[in-house]
Amino acid sequence: MKTALGYGLRLIFAATLVACGAGTNPPSPGGGDTQTGAQGVHDPAMARQGSTYYVSSTGRALTGHLPIRCSTDLKTWSECGRVFTDIPAWIKQDIPDVETLWAPDISFFSGKYHVYYSASTFGKNRSIIGLATNPTLDPKSPDYAWVDEGKVVESFPADDWNAIDPNLMMDEQGRAWLAWGSFWSGIKMRRIDPATGKLSAEDASLYSLATRPRDPPINGSIEAPFVFQHGAFYYLFVSFDFCCQGAESTYNVRVGRSAEPSGPYVDKNGVAMLDGGGTLLVQGSQAWRGPGGQSVARVDGSDLLVYHAYSATTGKPSLKISTIRWVADWPEVLGP
Repeated sequence: MKTALGYGLRLIFAATLVACGAGTNPPSPGGGDTQTGAQGVHDPAMARQGSTYYVSSTGRALTGHLPIRCSTDLKTWSECGRVFTDIPAWIKQDIPDVETLWAPDISFFSGKYHVYYSASTFGKNRSIIGLATNPTLDPKSPDYAWVDEGKVVESFPADDWNAIDPNLMMDEQGRAWLAWGSFWSGIKMRRIDPATGKLSAEDASLYSLATRPRDPPINGSIEAPFVFQHGAFYYLFVSFDFCCQGAESTYNVRVGRSAEPSGPYVDKNGVAMLDGGGTLLVQGSQAWRGPGGQSVARVDGSDLLVYHAYSATTGKPSLKISTIRWVADWPEVLGP
């Protein structure tokens, strides 16, 4: 669910399409011309197949776990499926207290869609990243069927990292990389075998991408990695600070870049993300608090930042989608 503190929310049915103006200060969600759609999500990941956009998110909806919502205009959303009807039995056997699944990531390679997701419990790093695949996202297709591919990576209390918040990216050489991490010693990465979707035997290195000080009040609060290629660089988007506290949430989106997927990543000021660096991209406002849980989607040549933020009035999260503009090879968030 893109938090080491656990999932204490319930999904609501509200979505917002965001327009944010560029300026000297990082924009906040809800700036500019804000449009309200139908459904809300937490920790959104978006993909498009044909003329339909699909967003999967943390939690449980009417039809099961890891709900999927559909739209043809990025404004009006309807629930159109789920990845699992029930939590897989092997997860409940390994982590009996798991109540829902968190932070799905959608990618397409090797001829099918891959959804990596997290299973964990509040404040603990006994966690699992699992995988489900499907040849199509269209629930009306006769080929539509989610297949449980099982465990990809797991963490234990003895580990100094937490196996949640997965993100899969493919580099220019066709190599697959899985980033993950929340609190503890920060963001990690492993190579993935594209044929299986599981960990690569060719490269067994565990790469460290970013971390933050672990003393109060920061407490190592970095999570929700998303690696995205633009031009000659790979960009690591992360969420700093704390989510899942409603209107008191302090999430904010940060970014750094590297010439290689495995790092080292530095921010706009040259500060290494392994030293706590990260350029502020989106922050909260009087109306919307704690923007984060982000992913990036490329649609018809435009790059979109997809994330959630909490209403300062109700404390409930809404889906936000903002356009990214690239200035001197650094992202800025604009309107839709």
